[in-house]
Amino acid sequence: GMSDLACAFGVRALVSRRVIERPAASSNMRSSRSTPATWTRQMRSISQTRRFSGRLYHTLSSLPALVAARTSCWDRSLSSTSKVMATASPEKKEEGKAKGIPSKDGVVPALRPYSDGPGPLTREGLAEAIQGELLLAPLTKGGNLPFRRLCIDFGAKVTVGEMAYARFLVKGAKKERALMNRAFNEQCFGVQVATKQIDEGIRAAEVAAECGAQWIDLNCGCPIYDATRRGLGAKLLKSPRKLGRLVEGIAAASPLPLSVKVRTGAGDKVNLLDNVRALQDAGAAAITVHGRTMDQRYKNAADWDIIAAAAANLDIPLIGNGDVLTHMDAAVRLQNYGCTAVMTGRGALIKPWIFKEFREGKAWRPTAEERVGVYMQLVSHMKEHFGADDMGRRKAFYFLPWHFSFFCRYRPFSDDTILQTTMMKPLMTQRQGLTTDGEDASLLSPLEYLLRVQDEGAHEAIAAALWDSDSVEEAITTLCDLAACNLKTWQAADREPSRRNNRSSDYADDATDEEIETHVAG
Repeated sequence: GMSDLACAFGVRALVSRRVIERPAASSNMRSSRSTPATWTRQMRSISQTRRFSGRLYHTLSSLPALVAARTSCWDRSLSSTSKVMATASPEKKEEGKAKGIPSKDGVVPALRPYSDGPGPLTREGLAEAIQGELLLAPLTKGGNLPFRRLCIDFGAKVTVGEMAYARFLVKGAKKERALMNRAFNEQCFGVQVATKQIDEGIRAAEVAAECGAQWIDLNCGCPIYDATRRGLGAKLLKSPRKLGRLVEGIAAASPLPLSVKVRTGAGDKVNLLDNVRALQDAGAAAITVHGRTMDQRYKNAADWDIIAAAAANLDIPLIGNGDVLTHMDAAVRLQNYGCTAVMTGRGALIKPWIFKEFREGKAWRPTAEERVGVYMQLVSHMKEHFGADDMGRRKAFYFLPWHFSFFCRYRPFSDDTILQTTMMKPLMTQRQGLTTDGEDASLLSPLEYLLRVQDEGAHEAIAAALWDSDSVEEAITTLCDLAACNLKTWQAADREPSRRNNRSSDYADDATDEEIETHVAG
């Protein structure tokens, strides 16, 4: 046992001998040169050493029980796997041996993705899948699996997961690996990784393929410091030649087609055309262009003219991104700027039904009660994914209240307003108030008013009410009661700049507080 091993190495004996022998040595020191203060420190050290020896001995003594428990769990897992594998066909068993992990009896269980959807795409298949589509962008925190499911419920056909750091992913980090999970109803699913090394990119693509991704996207557009300080994200745009070598190395050995998401340039320098040519020559299967530089982040309107110029210089698909907040935005960008497809991020976060509007070619203006139904749909997906127990609630509430910081920005703009802003000034660059298009605030129902409140406390309360409700009708009743009791307090909080929500780096695509406050979708 481990206790015998500890004794064999003499751990406790060595530590105890140190404790026993030290007083004698200290006594000699005390007679020669120690002071009372020195003697006190020495005795304190002896006491700490004795406590340490006791903790170490008990820890080592308890290890056999821990090892036995782990071994028992492993045996039960193998027993269950063996039963499954016993009924599997020879082909499945061989597949398991190729993809699985070794077991003590030689049976190798296959790695199973979260989804059993369609397999990897080819370059041509990716181009065909995205043709004329509105894609859901890779959204930090916002692009969680339940939210992607909600967007698919409203007609999204092509989705991309949250960005994962390739280095942590290939090392087996659970948080990064969780970002690879694919929902059962995601028919065209890609994952995004950040790396500056070819070998990391290749291994990340292999992990993504095992998890069910159909293509992999390289992030070369993230402007946040956490990425750029590592030389990742938009920092890679500084040298088109180096970026081309990186993409060429990954694309040549990746089991999945490789797309690349870029901005118009690193810093405030625009070098988009040089970068997209280098990426095409390097073997990229598609390129997504966000129409802002790294330094612009989200402050100015996206430059769609340069996106159009890039599309005219490419033979591979180009996906346009930036300020796509309405179905009209998406339609106009597709028709007039030469894009194969367009991508939306905040437009979907504010109203996940933007994909329904895009497919139908008209706006859907849900009532407050209908929006509660949409939000209950998201809660249902979160309970299914995270679990409906206390642990699942804690996991879900990292995301759910946060989503209401975007849901609360929905306004029922008229078609004329949407068309005018699409053609002249994007909604994202305009600051909007509580009402729009001639709405009378005094005529808003308490429920409608509540769903537009921006206070974080209100978002927490709304999320809790939805989570605890068993039906849409119960949720509406609870929210109306909530509004009757707390609405004035939350309204006051919205009006006080010093008490505005602390919306810092948690927002999708990492916009700043000032930038976020201008982002509203119709």
